[in-house]
Amino acid sequence: MKKIVYAALAAIGIFVVLIFIVQLSGEMESSMSNEKPVIYLYPEQGEEVSVRLDYDGKLTCTYPEYDNGWHVTAAPDGRITDENGQEYNYLYWEGETEQEYDFSEGFCVAGEDTAEFLEDALDRLGLTRREANEFIVYWLPRMEQNEYNLISFQSEAYTDHARLSIQPEPDTVIRVFMAYKPVENEQEIPEQTLAAPERSGFTVVEWGGCELR
Repeated sequence: MKKIVYAALAAIGIFVVLIFIVQLSGEMESSMSNEKPVIYLYPEQGEEVSVRLDYDGKLTCTYPEYDNGWHVTAAPDGRITDENGQEYNYLYWEGETEQEYDFSEGFCVAGEDTAEFLEDALDRLGLTRREANEFIVYWLPRMEQNEYNLISFQSEAYTDHARLSIQPEPDTVIRVFMAYKPVENEQEIPEQTLAAPERSGFTVVEWGGCELR
């Protein structure tokens, strides 16, 4: 009799653990990480700039520290100086969100072709060579080992949920956010049109990305 009771208790324990694992897996899938969005500031002359981020999610890391906004001095060459005199190349943040991204258009790119694809795509999206290089160095090691990557550069699906408020107001804003899924086989997807505004006046550039599995 005791053996039967112990066996029943063990079965119940295993069942509870399995339920917990399934629930945890679901939570992990529903929460995605927006990785390394970085913000470059290029005013026409050195001036104080205030940047606020209204994000539909939870910020997990910022640098310099986001204290109800970033309040910095920006130079035309992109150098950023905080209130303590510390210099930065850009403003950095990461966060977790449950936002779904749009894959109605995009590209299916073989892993081995990722570098060449990104060089061309980021140029069309308005990034300078330096900005594109920093993007590629971060994402290429994650993508080139995959058989294929299903890639879509997000517009409103990203910008409406990570809203930027910048003072003084910039003349040009370029925000590049790449969502991608590693896939084992080549897939058909309508090709996305890539374009960017011409840089003029005070220009703000942001890039980031998200891997979906």
